[in-house]
Amino acid sequence: MKQVMLLMHVSLDGFVAGPNGEMDFITFDDAQFDFVGTLTEQADTALYGRKTYEMMEPYWPTADQQPNATNHAKNHAAWYRKSLKLVISNSLQTGGENSRIISGDIVKKMHAEKQQGGSNILMIGSPSTTHLFTNAELIDHYWLFVNPVILGAGIPLFKDVKSMQKLKLLETKTFATGVVGLHYEKA
Repeated sequence: MKQVMLLMHVSLDGFVAGPNGEMDFITFDDAQFDFVGTLTEQADTALYGRKTYEMMEPYWPTADQQPNATNHAKNHAAWYRKSLKLVISNSLQTGGENSRIISGDIVKKMHAEKQQGGSNILMIGSPSTTHLFTNAELIDHYWLFVNPVILGAGIPLFKDVKSMQKLKLLETKTFATGVVGLHYEKA
């Protein structure tokens, strides 16, 4: 069975973006990019909400063709192109190459998707989809990258959680930027 792995940056006070969706608080370095590469190797499917997908799709298919493309850009662009992209949206009608829109009874369709063959599903960002998937208990692994900043307001990581969900800490990863990666799985 496929597992859904969430990869999300978060502030120390639990926000994944500022009040207007700003993500300028996120800190990256090459070590983090390399580490994310180990997560993409575990997945053959990317999962995005509509807004995140619309940010990713114009950039990643050709990011490796830019004259100043980094190793991360080259590797991630190759993974992005070959991966199936599932897009959670009730408004988007079509997507780019190798993408499929999931709408309607999203929870039921995602339970069916998890039963398909292949490797894992990597959910990158997508706060609204994270809220839906958390409440439906569709997320099997949480990779939370806690950034050393307090935002005070913004889009929360968790919203309207209906019931307690116990998690087990599997590993932590500390980066020179002060970002701490926390890997939890469903207990």
